[in-house]
Amino acid sequence: MNTFKFYTLGCKLNFAESSSIGKTLIENGFTKAKANEKADVCIVNTCTVTDNADKKCRNAIKRIVRENPNAFLIVTGCYAQLASEKLANIPGVDLVLGANDKFIIPEKLKIKDTTPVVSQTKKMTPFYGCYSHEDRTRHFLKVQDGCDYFCSYCAIPFARGRSRNGSIEEIVCMAKNIARDGGKEIILTGVNIGDFGKSTGEKFIDLVKTLDEVTGIERIRISSIEPDLLTDEIIEFVAKSQRFAPHFHIPLQCGSDEVLKLMRRHYDSKLFKDKVLKIKELMPDAFIGVDMIVGMRGETEELFEESKNFISSLPVSQLHVFPYSERAGTLALKIPYKVEESEKKRRMQIMLPLSEEKLKIFYTSQVGTKRKVLWESTNKNGIMCGFTENYVKVQCPFCAEKINQIEVITLEENMFDYEV
Repeated sequence: MNTFKFYTLGCKLNFAESSSIGKTLIENGFTKAKANEKADVCIVNTCTVTDNADKKCRNAIKRIVRENPNAFLIVTGCYAQLASEKLANIPGVDLVLGANDKFIIPEKLKIKDTTPVVSQTKKMTPFYGCYSHEDRTRHFLKVQDGCDYFCSYCAIPFARGRSRNGSIEEIVCMAKNIARDGGKEIILTGVNIGDFGKSTGEKFIDLVKTLDEVTGIERIRISSIEPDLLTDEIIEFVAKSQRFAPHFHIPLQCGSDEVLKLMRRHYDSKLFKDKVLKIKELMPDAFIGVDMIVGMRGETEELFEESKNFISSLPVSQLHVFPYSERAGTLALKIPYKVEESEKKRRMQIMLPLSEEKLKIFYTSQVGTKRKVLWESTNKNGIMCGFTENYVKVQCPFCAEKINQIEVITLEENMFDYEV
């Protein structure tokens, strides 16, 4: 068993972990299989955030078995944590490892051990720090794992375990390694990164301040952060920072306070609005992405309208909209009012054009401004793309010399790529 392939589904955290494990496999004598090559070992890193994610995972496993009939197939990740027996019974699956057990893959392969390992969620105490390696332009740096929030609709705490993190010293060391390898941009990632410090007695703001001093990194982005954990101190620091990007991703989930209570969220719509306005006050050109869920149990049509009107009124840049998906074992299943699937689709069809409109308004507001673009390596029909510090995606004719380089440009409307 010498060649391997990773199939990663879901969040950027999964991609960072897959990349890190892949690097360890190479260090242990394995070789990454080429695109059209059948692999000796296939590893599926799964997601379970929605029913659709579960379905994608099962379909991916079956396809991989067809394409690599003789491969040793390992299934790991969040879905493997919650449905280990179900996945183990799929023909062709040789080994199932839980979400926090994926890091023993090299050890398992070395001794050819097929004993499944799915640690109990409450025992997921070790934190495995890592960062993505494949893209030499942008690197996803894992700073935290797990979640203590237990929102009523979410199964991730059951899959990822309790909140835990590495030390500031360990994470800064990884950031320095990224800089040493030529990485220009870091995205801080985790399950609930604002909760950083639970296992080390440190604070997220202190991590931010220390990372800001790492030389060689041009810019750092904070990935999704809960609104109640996005403190004014963090916002004010980013506004003054030379490295932290004016780019925020804040999960709202719903703009109705009644639904937020049903969701067991830790804030209300006023707090969320205050955070958005604070960002825009200090950083008028900041990009603000927002997660939203439509069709949550208990969300009547009137409450959906309230939510839509609330987010419509705010100067955010883009919405990431998801239909509510029922997750086994979550408290939301006890809420009596259930939204039909057809109604969820209707609400999605309302919210997605609103997101497109928000993005266009934001991009248009940037026309004529000078921005720093970090060009990426993808060549799509002779076109390459890159992002400005405030997350405007632009494109130009492919030029190999520009890859991983920062260029100051004046934004024009014909440069924009709206597929963010």
